[in-house]
Amino acid sequence: MATNLKQTDVVIIGLGAVGGVAVLPLAKAGLDVIGLEAGDWLTPRDFAPDELRNNFRGWPQSVQKANTEIPTHRPNAQASYSPRFPIHPMMNAVGGTSLHYWAQSWRLNPWDFRVVSETTRRYGASRIPKGSTVEDWPFGLEELEPYYDQVEFEVGVSGNAGNLDGTIDPRGNIFEGPRAREFPMPALRGAGFTDKMAAAAKSLGWHAFPGPAAINSQTYDNRPGCVYHGYCNRGGCHVNAKNSTAVSTIPKARDTGRLKIVTRAHVTTIAVDDSTGRASGVNYIRDDQEYFQPADVVLLAGYTYENVRLLLLSKSKGFPNGLSNNRGQVGRHYFSHNTGSTLTALFPFDLNTWYGMPAQGAAVDNWADDNFDHAGVDFIGGGNLWVYSDRRPIGAASMSAFGKAPAWGSAWKTFIKQNADRWNLAYIQKTTLPYEDNYLDLDPAVKDSLGFPVCRITADFKDNEKKVGAFMQDKMTQWFMEAGAIAVERGPAGTMGPSTHAYGGTRMGDNKERNAVDRWGFSHEVPNLGVLGASVMGTSGSHNPTLTAQALAWRTAEHLTKAWKTIANG
Repeated sequence: MATNLKQTDVVIIGLGAVGGVAVLPLAKAGLDVIGLEAGDWLTPRDFAPDELRNNFRGWPQSVQKANTEIPTHRPNAQASYSPRFPIHPMMNAVGGTSLHYWAQSWRLNPWDFRVVSETTRRYGASRIPKGSTVEDWPFGLEELEPYYDQVEFEVGVSGNAGNLDGTIDPRGNIFEGPRAREFPMPALRGAGFTDKMAAAAKSLGWHAFPGPAAINSQTYDNRPGCVYHGYCNRGGCHVNAKNSTAVSTIPKARDTGRLKIVTRAHVTTIAVDDSTGRASGVNYIRDDQEYFQPADVVLLAGYTYENVRLLLLSKSKGFPNGLSNNRGQVGRHYFSHNTGSTLTALFPFDLNTWYGMPAQGAAVDNWADDNFDHAGVDFIGGGNLWVYSDRRPIGAASMSAFGKAPAWGSAWKTFIKQNADRWNLAYIQKTTLPYEDNYLDLDPAVKDSLGFPVCRITADFKDNEKKVGAFMQDKMTQWFMEAGAIAVERGPAGTMGPSTHAYGGTRMGDNKERNAVDRWGFSHEVPNLGVLGASVMGTSGSHNPTLTAQALAWRTAEHLTKAWKTIANG
């Protein structure tokens, strides 16, 4: 039998990148908040540089609920399953994946909020890909900008502004939307290789700039600046220069005395009062004991797959197909970044890219979003070109032979010794749109460690996304060759299996027939249930989702504090 706990104002499920942000405005407003986190607190000792443990064994030193519930994937409803990932791309801990992510902290561009209307205005309605369910956001960049700004300063983001209240600064991204303030810290320093690539971009007539990162370039909030030691790719920071929510917003919220954190809490369902149809609290398991945490408001702040899965698992008399799913919108409008279509280049000289970090790099946005005229191409959207300094021993030795050596043996070893520091893998974020037949649901056969169905992804990239990928590979080839590369290898289009950049499933919008949550992130069907994270986003743009998801989380939390009586009391 479950132990019934004391009622609280707000219970948040997940204390990662978004839940860890939302707790701060809630606690500052004087609300009592309980944060349920499946992982545990980690320490600097857990962040020791260890490529094998972090990148290949999935943080075995910590409680990784995520690795028991890796989603399954199939390209379409008639296809066989893809091979299942060995480790989940996300992790459990206080701070979540903001502990081990790359820390790139991009804003969306103005076009990303108005894909349908802007595409129609510029090229005609027929340019929206057939079968896509994309729609404009219920608001534009101008409404989210203050929340971007708030998070950048509370978490700590380094970078160079490219558009300061309409004044363009070539040191930053000249294509970005207007921002009210300069970044709280200057950009991370470049490296020899990224400086060389920036010069090559300039010779092509392109604009290169350092990207924004939630990493200290100098002392900030009593945390030191980055020491550029490397291992930030799926690795935590032992000096706390990477600004995860575990070292930024969560401690500030705890200092108010209003936030209580429960670790190792495996949430199983969100409960509903059948008489009112309102969320009444959360059921969870901790150390083999069942608990029920009652709350006036429930905020779901897991990753996209877990947000959808938990809603679908939370069935009741009033919601037989899952919580907030009477209109069938939970799991719909799913998409992930088209992170396939990679490009690897070989150079005839050492690049000196050992260590460093993925967020230390040079970006080109000339071909992102609608920054260029699409009249002469047969797709919409684009991509962000990104090169960076980040190399570790195992990753370096896993390089391609570019057809110049066998895949094993003494000749392969000789080639690796000569070329381990002479190659680079381009990171190209590309626009992806939602489609009617791309969705998430519960797997009918595969279960997690507690016997609950895992999330199933049924999705594949469509022609528009494949064309964007090929186009961006052409541009990246041009950039690499201009910098002196002697060979390139194109990766395949990739699949839409589990991704660190997954969107949709609980999309936000004014139309309750087509969206799961309203413009504030609260369920259209359960008024005291809020959803945080990229699962509410309707477009991806050409940049990482974390900062946008965090800005939305702050906005949802602030709205809750202002409309508390209406939301909490009905």
